Amino acid sequence: MVKNLSESHSLVSNWISELRDTAVQGDRMRFRRNIERIGEIIAYEISKTLPWEEQDTTTPLGIAKSKLLKSQPVLGTILRAGLPLHQGMLNYFDKADNAFIAAYRKHHADGSFDISLEYLACPVIDNRVMILCDPMLATGASLVKTIDLLKKEGSPSEIHVAAVIACTEGIDFLRRHEPAVKIWCGAIDEELTAKGYIVPGLGDAGDLAFGEKSQS
Repeated sequence: MVKNLSESHSLVSNWISELRDTAVQGDRMRFRRNIERIGEIIAYEISKTLPWEEQDTTTPLGIAKSKLLKSQPVLGTILRAGLPLHQGMLNYFDKADNAFIAAYRKHHADGSFDISLEYLACPVIDNRVMILCDPMLATGASLVKTIDLLKKEGSPSEIHVAAVIACTEGIDFLRRHEPAVKIWCGAIDEELTAKGYIVPGLGDAGDLAFGEKSQS
């Protein structure tokens, strides 16, 4: 399943436009907040699909029937670019457990790159809903490696991937390797460069949110 939130017009389209706009990107706080707001919307949409149970809630005037989540999901984020998206989802799934994964592209002189995973902090994930946050679903390689690593820790009941912008090629790659994964994104772009960057995309989400990395 792939859900593109830009298929129907909403405020998400406005936020995506600002994230792409070079005239707006210099405002890091606004950039992070727009990603955070998209995370909040995706969290809300995912919540509609999760199991609920009915409980009685005591009010000052009686008893109300309430529908509550049966269990909290685990929110996983790929550092560092995923932090604003993760925060948006955590604003809504405020009781969720959290996982953090350090994944980055290790570039070679010929222009190719490998995905390096160097850190994982994860709660128990057996039989739980896992939601992975990565703002740019480009090649899909980092997400596939991340999911492989997480599955060594346990067996989630289902896995959702939340992205701000996804590329068709990356979506196809992820679905080939993890056909049961549900993908939620703010927009889908068609082109991927030879170096694995989404076009038109928005640039480097981590650098725009937190500042450029040292090249050393």
